[in-house]
Formats: sequence, C-alpha cells, structure tokens
Amino acid sequence: MLTKKEGMEMSTTEIKPEVQREIERQLAVIRRGVAEIIPEEELKEKLRHSIETNRPLKVKLGLDPTAPDIHIGHTVVLHKLRQFQELGHVVQLVIGDFTGRIGDPTGKSETRRQLSEEEVKANARTYTDQLFKVLDQSKTEIHFNSTWLSPMTFAEVAELAAKCTVARMLERDDFSKRYHSGQAISVHEFFYPLMQGYDSVALKSDIELGGTDQKFNLLMGRQLQREYGLPEQVIMMMPLLEGLDGVKKMSKSLGNYIGIQEPPQEIYGKAMSIPDELMVKYFELATDLSNEELEKLKKGLADGTIHPRDAKMKLAHTLVRMYHGREAADEAERHFRQVFQQNALPEDIPEVTIAAGQLQDGKMWVVQLLSTLKLVSSNGEARRMIQQGAVRVNQEKVTDVDQHLPVEDGMVVQVGKRKFAKVKLV
Repeated sequence: MLTKKEGMEMSTTEIKPEVQREIERQLAVIRRGVAEIIPEEELKEKLRHSIETNRPLKVKLGLDPTAPDIHIGHTVVLHKLRQFQELGHVVQLVIGDFTGRIGDPTGKSETRRQLSEEEVKANARTYTDQLFKVLDQSKTEIHFNSTWLSPMTFAEVAELAAKCTVARMLERDDFSKRYHSGQAISVHEFFYPLMQGYDSVALKSDIELGGTDQKFNLLMGRQLQREYGLPEQVIMMMPLLEGLDGVKKMSKSLGNYIGIQEPPQEIYGKAMSIPDELMVKYFELATDLSNEELEKLKKGLADGTIHPRDAKMKLAHTLVRMYHGREAADEAERHFRQVFQQNALPEDIPEVTIAAGQLQDGKMWVVQLLSTLKLVSSNGEARRMIQQGAVRVNQEKVTDVDQHLPVEDGMVVQVGKRKFAKVKLV
C-alpha cells in the first residue's frame, strides 16, 4: 500500500511520457459525467502509482440493500464502476447487511425503521443478481460489512465513536435540520456514517463512489482512514439522475423510473418519454456509449444534423440492448414504430376472458372493464386515465367515466401508450 510519505516523494519525481499518457487516458474516462472529485490531484497520484507498479486501484461502492429493485438511476454509479474495471481496476462492492439494519438517514426527516436480518439478506440476494447486469463479476469483490462490524467489541465501538465529534455530525444538513426543529435523532443514527466510513478502513479502499447526496458519508471514510493511519481514499460523486418527469430524482415511489428488469417494450416506451433536454445526460450517465460516440451525438444535436427523435430512439434501443440483448432491442424498436409511429395495433395483444354473466344487457361500466382486464391497478387509476384521455376502445377515445360500453368478442382496449388487452367473451 502506498504510504503518505511515499506518495509525497513520488510527486517530486519526473513522470515518464508513457505513464503521463496513460494517466490522461484513464482520467478522460473517469471524469465523464462526474459531479465532483475530492481531491483530483490525489486521484492522479493514485493512478500514477497504479500504472507504475501495475497494482489495480481498489474502488469501493457501499449499498444498503433496502430496496431490491434496481432502476436506471441506480446504475449511474454502477456504470462508473464498470469503467474503472475496464481500465484494469478492482471494484469493492460492500453490501451493507449490517448498516442496512439501521438505514441511511441521509435526506430523512425522521428515524428510519430498522430492517430485520431476514429482510436485509433477502434484499442482498436480489441486489447481487441484478448488479452483474452492469458490473464484470470477475473484477468485483463482494463484501458484507457484518464481517468486520459484527465482531467489534463495545470498547472498539467506543474508540470508533471517539474519532468524530457531535459538532461534526451536526454539520450534516439533515441532522442539523432535525436538531434545530426539535425532531428526534437517535444516537444509533450517528453510527451510520461512522460504520460506512469504517468500511473504507477495513478494506483500505483507494477510491469511493457515491451520489452527490452522500458527500458527508464519503468524506467520513477519508477522515477515518486518516485517523487510523491509512492513506486517504479519493471520493467521487456522481449526479443524481432525474426521472421521466424531468424534475425529481428517479424513484420507484414517485413512479418516474425505468427498471432494468422491466420488459423490453416497457423500457423502450418509457425511454421515449424522457424529456429532450435530459437525453444527453442519460446517454452520458446511464449507457455504455463511448466518449467518442457521445461527443458525436452532442455535436449532431447541437448543429441539427441529428433529430432529437432519432437520438431518443437510439437511447431507448441502447437501454434495452444493455439489459435484454440486441435482438430484444430490435424487436422493441419494431414494436414502437408499428404501434406509435404508424398508429397500428401490436400483433401480440394478450387476450383476457370475460364471462357473459358479468355483463348487464351486454354492457360493462368502463371503469370496471379496465379493472377486469387488469389494465389498471385500481378504480381510482381507471378514472384518472379516462379523464386524462388515455383510454381507447377499438382505437376510439373514451372520456366519460360513467359510460357503460358494449362488450364484444375481440374488442381491443388500450390504456396509455403501452397497455393493451383483447376481450375473449365466453
């Protein structure tokens, strides 16, 4: 491991031209899309030492398995890790099976419910199944932080706690707001950033990645490594990706997300609804497009030689290809062109059986019809979709929530742009 003294001595020696070229090549990849690097000079020195000694850097990402379904927003840091792997470095993936029982208080206005050990383990299994859709498993170390946190004695915990003051903890925006508004802060919540930081001590990480909302926790890793006499990790923060609404951070709870395990046609269709002004950001942060291809795309959009619609279709195709393969991406694009550009009905509309006994005089209330066909999750959603003009029967728009429709064998009902059902009357 490079010591501080050695690092200082190295900075005074001349860098060979071939080493300098390799540093710049790697930096060009690493800097892509990054919001902040602290400090960048140390990153250059770490890269230099890695190249000269042929020792891969250890790049850490901590994940608390509290939400097992990964969406495109989650993959922003994963793609950056993959880039590090392609540059020859090793990823330290820390599954917070211990810290996950507490939950990250970042951005929270109240104490989070502690997860059970069983919940954490189940989520961790789901996470690892999905992570390798992006990461190279052969260059990924998986660590569970209960390995070093569970055996700690109370004396060791007290020693860890002594490395940070209460005043330092209250520098965190969320803690500060809760403290000054009189909202409760449990002592155990102060241990979350300490434990996450201690992960970097245990693994002697060279670099740690996280979102911009994780700055305090990431800096804690640097502080604790320094306190324990280790070289300090460089921290890299990635921007938070806005969701399909173009405003708020991508989140499943807000419904503005694209899940990486969603069907190809769903991913493609959702990607086509991304606001135009966010397209380049999605390409930069959430795809495997090369830097050269990215620059060509930016230039084409700027000078008008690439139509925004064509760029968005390329984005949709790329996202499907990354998680389902090229054949599925080609099929999703064909389906989109057929249904949405040519206003045709898809060929593979699922049939749903309705018994004649469910009808009154051969008719059914439109809200009940949508629920029966499982095109909506509730009557409330059915009403909203009708009021928004998103419901069609045999390609004719339905706008009256009180309407009772004649139900015929073979009739096609559509909700939104992507949900279809064909009635099978029995």
